[in-house]
Amino acid sequence: MSEKKYYFFSDVHLGFRDREEENQKERKLVSFLERIRTDAEKIYILGDLFDCWIEYRKVVPKGYYRTLAALNEIVEQGIEINFFSGNHDFWLNTYLQDDVGLKLHNNSLEAELDGKKFYMVHGDGLSKGDVGYKIIKKILRNRFNQFLYSLVHPDIGIWLAQGSSRKSRFHTDEKSHGDSGMKEFAEKKINEGFDYVIMGHIHRPQNIEMTNGTKTGHYITLGDWIKNFTYGEYSKGTFELKKWS
Repeated sequence: MSEKKYYFFSDVHLGFRDREEENQKERKLVSFLERIRTDAEKIYILGDLFDCWIEYRKVVPKGYYRTLAALNEIVEQGIEINFFSGNHDFWLNTYLQDDVGLKLHNNSLEAELDGKKFYMVHGDGLSKGDVGYKIIKKILRNRFNQFLYSLVHPDIGIWLAQGSSRKSRFHTDEKSHGDSGMKEFAEKKINEGFDYVIMGHIHRPQNIEMTNGTKTGHYITLGDWIKNFTYGEYSKGTFELKKWS
């Protein structure tokens, strides 16, 4: 019997740059998905797969056919794919779940994989001092506010959201991705008994071992698919950060 492998990636930001660059990135992502479907037990996408995803009841953003088709084929194969909402693709309805087959998580997920405890979350809103974003996050994720926005015609609503998302991405790229609050949060979760705390968001791949008394765990951020093209692989009790090329 082949060994179980669990795969993790985040922050692909499909749709961020011009069409030619995004087509190349999407082909790269699909080739990665085709590879891991051969031995994956489960797959975890920890947020910001799309640079902007705003889903109406009857309308979804144009594009991403190859990625969505590849994900659906993997699900139809019997492999579970967990999709976490990030700060760029949190406006979810039922399309990704009902038509693509993904398991959706609006917040965090606790799971036991091969006897180890995992805590997974995108990570936005955990950094220290990001008060402005925390306020905006509450406003944008409010169901009533989303209902009001849904009254705007989809062509206009999606266009506005995509423009705002791109400005947000460029603004974030200009800042240093501080993660002190995320580290403290991870340390707290490890003290609670988790072996691995995995996040995305900051676009920096790192695997930091944390020890407190007799408890040792790992704080992991997965990196991105804009510059790093990194992902996580867990098997045989070992977590590795790898680069897809």
